[in-house]
Amino acid sequence: MILVTGGAGFIGSNFVLDWLAAGGEGVVNLDKLTYAGNLENLRSLEGNSRHVFVQGDIGDQQLVRQLLARHRPRAVLNFAAESHVDRSIHAPGTFIETNVVGTFRLLEAVRAYWGELKGGEREGFRLLHVSTDEVYGSLAPKDPAFTEQNKYEPNSPYSASKAASDHLVRAYHHTYGLPVLTTNCSNNYGPYHFPEKLIPLMIVNALAGKPLPVYGDGQQIRDWLYVGDHCSAIRRVLEAGRLGETYNIGGWNEKPNLEIVQTVCNLLDELKPRAGGGSYREQITFVTDRPGHDRRYAIDARKIERELGWKPAETFETGIRKTVRWYLEHGDWVQRVQSGAYREWMNTNYAARAA
Repeated sequence: MILVTGGAGFIGSNFVLDWLAAGGEGVVNLDKLTYAGNLENLRSLEGNSRHVFVQGDIGDQQLVRQLLARHRPRAVLNFAAESHVDRSIHAPGTFIETNVVGTFRLLEAVRAYWGELKGGEREGFRLLHVSTDEVYGSLAPKDPAFTEQNKYEPNSPYSASKAASDHLVRAYHHTYGLPVLTTNCSNNYGPYHFPEKLIPLMIVNALAGKPLPVYGDGQQIRDWLYVGDHCSAIRRVLEAGRLGETYNIGGWNEKPNLEIVQTVCNLLDELKPRAGGGSYREQITFVTDRPGHDRRYAIDARKIERELGWKPAETFETGIRKTVRWYLEHGDWVQRVQSGAYREWMNTNYAARAA
């Protein structure tokens, strides 16, 4: 058995689905079910005895200890996090509470559990902490990509809270000997992505005939990683990663945001042309940039390839086509996740931005 936290969110649910499809051990799935946690993502697992879902918070130390004692997992994978930069600008306190305090309480519960294990169970136990490349800060156009040796320079409340959680995980390894692994990934995309993030937002707005809001000049560069590739990398790190080590996970796909939006438009023009003719590109609207917007992230993923033999299977071209097709085929999922709370957030973040 493994324990997955945040397993109803975008990356966590993809990981749980992939893990169980590949025949891995059963999963205890702990998720708070905030706006980004969605049981719809796990609908295909209803009635599956190998999947135990528990609604709860990683900050609830008593609950986590109970789950550990009852299910005796051989690994804990921590996907649970508040993860949207824009939301962290509007409400930083929530990010500190979940990403910093919650991670601390999870570490305390796991440390107590691990401390009671004996023999092979103790030797084989792992805590894998999933983090982000945003902890490294921003790169200039010609700077080399982030390696695991880059210093931390977070620039948003979100990235600062994730940096703090990474430091706590590292400290628990060096102070207490807790067997930890940390991964720092680039921008993920793929199925079940909550439609406030760039790619799903563009798809959903395009199909609804709404503006496609692009921050600033649209030249912010990110490395894009298909979520299925991310899941396979995490499985490999859990299987063979060196204790206490950090592994950067990237897709080798550096692209500016505007190019991403244009690519989505081109695919929609091909796969679902606009009823009135013309291109979805006509809906692109440049809006006021967000505060402190980092210009470039780039991941150097050579360490995980060199040590663990992992590299992404998808190119951006294959991954983005799969993603657009998924959203076209799952309009019911999109409709159900666009709740009143989602609409309120979209109005808060975008309505006041000048075009």
